[in-house]
Amino acid sequence: MARFLVISYSKTQTQTMKKGKILIVSGLFLISFLTRAQDYTFRVLANKGANEVKSGDAWQSIKTGAQLKSGDELKISENSSVGLVHVSGKPLEVKQAGNYKVADLAAKVGTGSSVLNKYTDFILSSNSAESKKNRLSATGAVHRGLEDIKVFLPENQYAEIFNTKAIINWEAAKGGAPYIVSMKNMFDEELSKIETPETTVQVDLSDPKFANESAILVEVRSKADAKSKSEQHLIKKLSPGRYETIKKQLAETTADMKEETAFDKYLLAGFYEQNKLFIDAITCYEMAIKMDPENPTYKDGYEEFLLRNKLKAAK
Repeated sequence: MARFLVISYSKTQTQTMKKGKILIVSGLFLISFLTRAQDYTFRVLANKGANEVKSGDAWQSIKTGAQLKSGDELKISENSSVGLVHVSGKPLEVKQAGNYKVADLAAKVGTGSSVLNKYTDFILSSNSAESKKNRLSATGAVHRGLEDIKVFLPENQYAEIFNTKAIINWEAAKGGAPYIVSMKNMFDEELSKIETPETTVQVDLSDPKFANESAILVEVRSKADAKSKSEQHLIKKLSPGRYETIKKQLAETTADMKEETAFDKYLLAGFYEQNKLFIDAITCYEMAIKMDPENPTYKDGYEEFLLRNKLKAAK
């Protein structure tokens, strides 16, 4: 006589088993999705000129944010460039005209990973069409919208600066050039005064005039019209503890940057913005544009940075 072992499960055990199966299936689906999502070799972070990519048999224009796969081919036109970030996070800028196989470019990157991925993801998402759409639909007060002279510096809670160089920009609704840029200590004592016909100045915080100051107040006014002036803005040096933290993170971030280029400055702007060091980010954008003034990526990225952080009002 055949005997069968009958195993019975309680209702609770049956529900637990079903939940376990669901979790396993969900986990496998997530792994599969992430694998497909990472099925690229490079992402395009910056693009200047009429560059193209061939996937299969067809050539098409390259767009910022595009993903390049190992079997693709890249065509760089004269006086053009493409700033790429490898799936490992390492950057690569291609400047010389010609055709390049993506697999060959990947071989140049080498092995290992980079923490830059964290900041390139941030840059791409911040400048995406969806992000711009969300910004345009958002409501709220316009940052310092009633000033005669609007200085593109952040609110006091984001006034910290890591580097010693700060580039200060402004636009004037009234008054006009020349401008007087006044820098004072927290006791309202004037430390420095700069007269300029431009709407930008660079301040060196390592100057002996600022050496003993942990914070300075900046104000811009029109020399022709004393009533036309900006609000006072704060620039604050980092505390020793936060300075060392940022210094360590910066060293890790720049480990794969072999030379100082406009593309590198653009990447660093993302690093500083994510660390809420907006003044340092501004300086990086300004330097990137100065180093490569014909690249629209840096100008567009800078404008979007100012708008999303409410440092500038949309027109």
